[in-house]
Amino acid sequence: MAPKALDYESLNENVKKVQYAVRGELYLRASELQKEGKKIIFTNVGNPHALGQRPLTFPRQVVALCQAPFLLDDPNVGLIFPADAIARAKHYLSLSSGGLGAYSDSRGIPGVRKEVAEYIERRDGYPSDPELIYLTDGASKGVMQILNCIIRGEGDGIMVPIPQYPLYSATISLFGGSLVPYYLEETANWGLDVNDLRQSVANARSNGITVRAMVIINPGNPTGQCLSEANLREIIRFCYQENLVLLGDEVYQQNIYQDERPFVSSKKTMMDMGLPFSKEVQLVSFHSVSKGYWGECGQRGGYFEMTNIPPETVDEIYKIASISLSPNVPAQIFMGLMVNPLKRGDISFDQFVRESKGILESLRRRARLMTDGFNSCRNVVCNFTEGAMYSFPQIRLPPRAIEAAKQAGKVPDVFYCLKLLEATGISTVPGSGFGQKEGVFHLRTTILPAEEDMPEIMSSFKKFNDEFMEQYEDHRGYSRM
Repeated sequence: MAPKALDYESLNENVKKVQYAVRGELYLRASELQKEGKKIIFTNVGNPHALGQRPLTFPRQVVALCQAPFLLDDPNVGLIFPADAIARAKHYLSLSSGGLGAYSDSRGIPGVRKEVAEYIERRDGYPSDPELIYLTDGASKGVMQILNCIIRGEGDGIMVPIPQYPLYSATISLFGGSLVPYYLEETANWGLDVNDLRQSVANARSNGITVRAMVIINPGNPTGQCLSEANLREIIRFCYQENLVLLGDEVYQQNIYQDERPFVSSKKTMMDMGLPFSKEVQLVSFHSVSKGYWGECGQRGGYFEMTNIPPETVDEIYKIASISLSPNVPAQIFMGLMVNPLKRGDISFDQFVRESKGILESLRRRARLMTDGFNSCRNVVCNFTEGAMYSFPQIRLPPRAIEAAKQAGKVPDVFYCLKLLEATGISTVPGSGFGQKEGVFHLRTTILPAEEDMPEIMSSFKKFNDEFMEQYEDHRGYSRM
């Protein structure tokens, strides 16, 4: 009998090419161990609430009222909910015909898109058009929509930083395009050199690839670096010269843990540069409620803003968005609350500031604790996490460990991370899942475990790592380089 359409051998080959290490072999093994009763610390994904971060009170109050609007009719509602939460819930319900159970406009609720535009204008100092802002089910869905519009076939290339968040490699594979890597320099705190960008484009073109877009992740995932304004200007100038769309993944813009290099958006940098860049470079920027001090990953709220995109193309993107009818409506309310926060004098303002500031200050301390912890370990070196939610230490594996991994049929950093998981319950992601230079090995872990648990976690890691190195090091000469 001929294979059926959903038999494995008959599947779309692009589906088979997709790899997504964040939920790959390590995660599946961790889930198995958890079912067997082992305590697992899931640091493989930036999922703050799953690791104990408490939701911000005010947004949850507002969305609770929007989800159950009959509460607003209860004469005692003011005894349970503050007046500003009640007012904001009524505001969002007035924007959404039929409430949260009804489809919205395929681009998102117009009033919320207006709030996003006003937020961008306050942040950057330049006008933003709500008609060029689309609300999405998390930033990931927006990235997929845009890449689907750009990629026409395997001859189309998308420049992606290496190491990279595997959303990009997976989506490019799914849509049948070609990933064009450009390598970040670990010894320069994961910076980039425009000459390396030019070389990447030249290499791709020599292989018949038409390079059409460039992705930047700022702050970086998995690398945690913040791009300087000078770097951003170089990138925008490069995109102008090479006629590339710039895709700015800026979902970690609130997660900054140092004062020397604050977040600056791609749009602000491009507009500051003036003509011809401000009118010629096509830019799509992405943001999300999943990160920052919100951490509302499960709500799936995001947006993208289009700059210098022709109206005819915007119409086509709208058509694609319309296929799904409507983005998640409760998440749109979360987005509105994120971009239009409480103001001084509001009843809930002090509590909101106390909660959000407490989260960010703790994340800053955890970033330092984790970096220092890794750098105290044998054959481990780690750049400081300037932003985002991750540490990405380099693990300098001894040759005997690499040979043992080969004998086990594993990539060396997968071998190391599996051993770490079995010994400690710490679930990480091997650096090979993000891309890295040949012969160099890393792992990615979030900085999200509870602050009070961090010393024990790092002590457990150090004990495992030192024993691993003791087992596999050749004491006749292998040393930390």
